[in-house]
Amino acid sequence: MDSASPDARRPLHVVSVSLGSSERDKTVEVDFDGRPIRLERRGTDGDLARAMALVRQLDGQVDAFGLGGTDLYVVAAGRRYVIRDAARIAAAARQTPILDGSGLKHTLEAEAIRRLAATGAVQFAGRRALLVAAVDRFGMAEALWEVCGSVCYGDLMFGLQVPLGIHRLSTLRRAARVLLPLVVRLPFHWIYPTGEKQTQITPKFGAAYAAADIIAGDFHLIRRFLPAPADPPPLAGKVILTNTTTPADVELLRERGAATLVTTTPRFDGRSFGTNVLEACFTALAGARQPLPPAELMARLDARGWQPEVLALTPVEKIAV
Repeated sequence: MDSASPDARRPLHVVSVSLGSSERDKTVEVDFDGRPIRLERRGTDGDLARAMALVRQLDGQVDAFGLGGTDLYVVAAGRRYVIRDAARIAAAARQTPILDGSGLKHTLEAEAIRRLAATGAVQFAGRRALLVAAVDRFGMAEALWEVCGSVCYGDLMFGLQVPLGIHRLSTLRRAARVLLPLVVRLPFHWIYPTGEKQTQITPKFGAAYAAADIIAGDFHLIRRFLPAPADPPPLAGKVILTNTTTPADVELLRERGAATLVTTTPRFDGRSFGTNVLEACFTALAGARQPLPPAELMARLDARGWQPEVLALTPVEKIAV
C-alpha cells in the first residue's frame, strides 16, 4: 500500500516461496521507510508440487509473494522467455501478486557494476571475469563486457555441464536465441540445483575458476562446482560478485581464500535476499497487483540510498562504496 492508504501503518507480510533448500530459510522484520515488513523465505527442497501447494495456502493471506530458486522470466538478447515449471508455481497465485525479480535483476545488477567501476570499489579494467550463467542475468553479462578486459560466459558449463566457455557477447546472444526456447521447457532441476543439491559441492571446471579474477553470477551455481580447499586457496585474491548469500556462504568463500565479496542486494540480519524479495516488498508497499516497471523499482531503491555492498574477506571488514 502507498503511504496515503488508510491502513498505511499495518505491517506487511512478504513470503518468498523457493524451490531451494529449506536449510536456507530465514525470517526477518525490516523497516521500509517507516513501514514494517515481515520477510520470510520458505524453501521447498526442489518439490514443485509442494511449492504450488504453499502458494495456494498463502494466497490472499500475504501481501506479495517472491518466487525464489527459479525465474519466471528469462530476459536475454532483447527477448523474454517463460520458464515452464516456474509458470506452474506462479499460476497457483490467484489473489496475491507473485514476483520473480527478473525485471529488477536485469537493471539492478548492471547498474551495480557500473557504480562499482565508477567509484573504483572494484577494479574491472584489464581483469578477467567468469559469469557462471548469463542468460538469467543479461544485464550483468552486458555490463561485464563493457568494463572487463575479458569475460567467459559459463552457461554451457554451469547449466548444461558441457565443458565449453563462451567468450564473446555476440556469441552469447546467438546462443541464447537458439537454445533458450528449448531450455525453458526442460524440468528446471535439470539445469539448476534445487533442494538438497544446493548444499552439495562437486569440484569441477577448476580451470575456469582459476583463470578468472572476478567470479560473478548466481551463488548456487558458483558454489555447485567450487574448487576444493587447497594450498594456496583456490579463490585466493578473487572477487565474488553475487547475491543471496548467508553467513555460512560468506565463511565458505573466506575458507576458499576469496578476497572480496560483492552483493548487489541489501543485506538484512546478515543475509542478502534475492531480487524477487525486493520486488515483492516494493510491490506490496505500492499496493500493486502487477510488477512495477524496473525504472520505478530502481528509483525506489535509490531513494533508500541503495549501493552494492563490498565486503573484504581477508581481512574481515566492510568497505563503504
